[in-house]
Amino acid sequence: MIVEIMIALALGVIIGIVTGLTPGIHVNLVGTSLFALSPFLLNYLEPLSLAVFIISLSVTHSFLDTIPSIYLGAPENENALSILPGQKMLLQGKAHQAVKITILGTYIGMIVAIILIPLFMFTAKIIFDFLKPYLVYLLITLMTYMILKESKKYWSFFLFMISGTLGILVFSIPNLNEPLFPLLSGLFGVSGLMISYFENTNIPKQEITSIIRLKTKELAKAILGSSIAVFFIQFFPGLGPAQGAVISSQIIKDVKDRGYLALVGAMGTMSVVFSLVTFYVLGKAKDGTIVVISKLLEINLNYFLILILVFLVAGSISVFLTLWFSKKFSDLIVKVNYKALIITIISFIFIMSILLNGWIGIIVLLTATAIGLIAPLKCIGRNHAMGCLILPVIMYFIL
Repeated sequence: MIVEIMIALALGVIIGIVTGLTPGIHVNLVGTSLFALSPFLLNYLEPLSLAVFIISLSVTHSFLDTIPSIYLGAPENENALSILPGQKMLLQGKAHQAVKITILGTYIGMIVAIILIPLFMFTAKIIFDFLKPYLVYLLITLMTYMILKESKKYWSFFLFMISGTLGILVFSIPNLNEPLFPLLSGLFGVSGLMISYFENTNIPKQEITSIIRLKTKELAKAILGSSIAVFFIQFFPGLGPAQGAVISSQIIKDVKDRGYLALVGAMGTMSVVFSLVTFYVLGKAKDGTIVVISKLLEINLNYFLILILVFLVAGSISVFLTLWFSKKFSDLIVKVNYKALIITIISFIFIMSILLNGWIGIIVLLTATAIGLIAPLKCIGRNHAMGCLILPVIMYFIL
């Protein structure tokens, strides 16, 4: 049994490398595919082994997908808001530094989440019962504050509402396999790449250094903000790491670009860890991979502890894998024509949108790209475009 678990963990790490480095392939897609094959696989494997495979895959993916987000501007739900700071550092020749800061937040966030498990298990039911009637009002208050603190309040409100309206429409389209891919790729990926293309951007030589240039205070603020937000989103159906990053950035003041990269990284792994804990304590599976595990395995205390250990092992391995691949990307990125690279990435995103969602995916992508251009052109925060995910949640609870 132990050998089978170790093999499952290793295979999960290997597949996680592939999904993490490939834009458009989300870990949930692999998880649902595995579940479809589970009647066959369970003839030869234990349910726990499949759960170990899924967890190690998910953790490795959450580390490795930092690389295409920063070097290629191809976002996923968990790290869409890291695009702007990451691209800034890429254009400063510090993309590898951006990756290091992000995975530092990712790894420390995972450790802190594991440390906080006993506290969460002790308070989860009490907090959930107390906050449940007020959750939607808390969310509306946070989003209102986020808009009012901007100097261009009307444009910020407009961006929040129009992206939110697009989100409501997209999520209401039947049989749309991967609605988040064209939606987030347009709002945060293609729109930013278009700006870079027309600004005649050139990629400078990338700096490789062993030093991580992030102040301890900034890291502490990022982890604190992530810890508070991850508690909040566990009790709120529909909220994930990206929305949690928006919430935590409003709770913790003056988070600079580098601190924000650490914050987004921390939210990714903390959310997956706490999703497992939420399922174990409250029986509510939020994360897509945890939903699959919940259908394969009845989690008792022993299984729960094994899966937490898998988080630690896979996460520790993924740190070194991410650093290695980042160095390779740093070498390669300066050897290609950046305009040609941008066209290639945009073309790839278009092709993936068609493959995943057909021509409707292209319509969503084009619409989202047009909306995504509002933030840089009007010099307002891109985080308001997260209305595409937050407004549908608010409307779900109101209506």
